[in-house]
Amino acid sequence: MSRSAEKKPVGFATHIIAGGLAGAMEALCCQPLDTIKVRMQLSRSGRAPGTKARGFVATGAYIVKRETPLALYKGLGAVLGGIVPKMAVRFASFESYKDWLADPETGKTSIGNVFLAGLGAGTTEAVLVVTPMEVVKIRLQAQSHSLADPLDIPRYRNAAHAVYMIVREEGAGALYRGVTLTAIRQATNQGANFTAYQQLKKLAHSYQPELPDLPSYQHMLIGLISGAMGPFSNAPIDTIKTRLQKSPAEPGVSAVQRITAIARDMWRQEGMRSFYKGITPRVLRVAPGQAVVFAVYERVRKIIEAIKETDVNESYSE
Repeated sequence: MSRSAEKKPVGFATHIIAGGLAGAMEALCCQPLDTIKVRMQLSRSGRAPGTKARGFVATGAYIVKRETPLALYKGLGAVLGGIVPKMAVRFASFESYKDWLADPETGKTSIGNVFLAGLGAGTTEAVLVVTPMEVVKIRLQAQSHSLADPLDIPRYRNAAHAVYMIVREEGAGALYRGVTLTAIRQATNQGANFTAYQQLKKLAHSYQPELPDLPSYQHMLIGLISGAMGPFSNAPIDTIKTRLQKSPAEPGVSAVQRITAIARDMWRQEGMRSFYKGITPRVLRVAPGQAVVFAVYERVRKIIEAIKETDVNESYSE
């Protein structure tokens, strides 16, 4: 009997618990890299002729020197507040779409349909969770105040205060600024991510047919490789999205006009390289993040399934 036939469907509660724990671990490990990425994308350094944009290490050192090391975790509250539903939606929707797209006779999903399921999962999480979470996170990360100076008072004190201020001053719709770009980014990310992960997992199983489950370090390695693919495919979208979400809306200017204006200004004033600002910390954040997510998710899911199996066996023996 094949592995796919042996495996039982995973319940929605399992996705919430396993995905939530995996996401929380990813955020705690990788938030500093995300903060550096956002600062690099928002930076205007390198505009003057003969000057170079501040690099990854220099940006991180500048933040630590001016704002203390804790500043690297700005926006963490917004991330942790959204990571549980984000991961629950991601894994639950991916598995649902994959099942819907499976061949009704064999129950298997083709590689093309796995990619479509990933696109659907990325779009779903972008609309339901990621966009408002990132608007708040970016506003917090963009603040260059020193956490060591109590007199240096930021505009947004924390994630909840940022939500309150944004909604009060700009309306609830501001939380969904950049939703189209976010959906495109998340869709391409998860399409590439899940497709690569599923295929590499199959390949690993084919070389180790005696193993019922892959060890955690292999899930981590596969997640690392699959997680690196999305950022390279959509870096320009992510940079434009970050700049769009950082600034308030302009009266009478549509989202398309603002996106076009941002892209045009970047091209004219900073050149082609500006579209790839922050690519190093983004890859360094997303790839290890996916390694952590998949390894923790697979491990927690296995533990939950083992507990449920034990409970079922005990109920039958009574």
